Amino acid sequence: MHPNPYQPASVTFMGTGTSGGVPTIACDCPTCKSDDPRDARMRTAACVRWTDDAGKQRVVLIDAGPDLRMQALRHHLQRCDAILVTHNHVDHIFGLDETRRFNAANNMEPIDVYAEAYVWDALHRVYKHIFDRKSNFNDSFVASLLQHVIVGPERDAEQGGAIEAHRKDRVRDMARRTQGGAGEPIDMHGMRFTPVRFLHGGQPILGFRIEPVPGSGLAQRCAAADGAAPGFPFAWCTDVSGVPAKTWQALKGVRTMALDGLRHRHHPTHMTLEQACAVAADMGADRTWLIHIAHEVLHARDEPALPRHVRLAVDGLTVWADGSSAVQRGPDQWEALPFEPHPREAGVPAGLPPRAVPASEPPN
Repeated sequence: MHPNPYQPASVTFMGTGTSGGVPTIACDCPTCKSDDPRDARMRTAACVRWTDDAGKQRVVLIDAGPDLRMQALRHHLQRCDAILVTHNHVDHIFGLDETRRFNAANNMEPIDVYAEAYVWDALHRVYKHIFDRKSNFNDSFVASLLQHVIVGPERDAEQGGAIEAHRKDRVRDMARRTQGGAGEPIDMHGMRFTPVRFLHGGQPILGFRIEPVPGSGLAQRCAAADGAAPGFPFAWCTDVSGVPAKTWQALKGVRTMALDGLRHRHHPTHMTLEQACAVAADMGADRTWLIHIAHEVLHARDEPALPRHVRLAVDGLTVWADGSSAVQRGPDQWEALPFEPHPREAGVPAGLPPRAVPASEPPN
């Protein structure tokens, strides 16, 4: 277990809850009244932290939801190099204003933001004061963000419907094409983020495959830290109801997966716990942590019924390059969360589904 999340690299689950958070407003269910800290869940988001080859600490956020301020304070985030946005829903973008504090704390360095074109359309509507600051009545301090477009695949039957054509002149900096299951890698300071296609009901969205750039100094340091079941490659897969066929191949070899697992009851845009367990079994990652969890799930009651290689993630969970995992309970207090790896059958490579999975198609 490593008390330093920057050595050599880690992924922290800053939030693991559904769109309303847990506890939920005006609810007296057992989970919302629970005094178990594992049942308190902020909106789902993550941060990837590592030390680059020059010895500088780096931070990349996955989504910027309405709990970002408290998440950043809890995890002592001092900077933000980039933000990767999975999709345009409120619980994933309504914390973007908070990023101006990272600008102020780091000599007004701008923050790179990567999102698909339809997400940028939403961000321009919601955050006009950031992206059209000349129209502001006052010369207010707003976030400094660099805009990068991830261009998604056109709709076809396999992708379950399509992303509409969007005006590409709205955001002109950079386009990265996502063909089929995965897109061009986004390399930042030795860490690689590959956009991967998922379905959120009828809406195509993105997840991200995360791993050190092959041959980099970071890759060498992570390899030296690897245990029997290393933490990277890591896949962040939130708000998932279906896995397109090409995405399976894009996630081949993933060792750790964070996967949507909302509740037991069917939901049109999220996987149930049972569907998530089926995908985890066939994906073959050493360990799968379920995220975007609703208040119908009670940690102490529901986690024991999961397969041994699947666990309910908790807010503050950190996974390191060697595969170790822990939750910070205080300034210098960490609680280890040991984990039995996936019992892969001999001859079946990790990441290759040995059978069809019902959850690979969007629900009716």
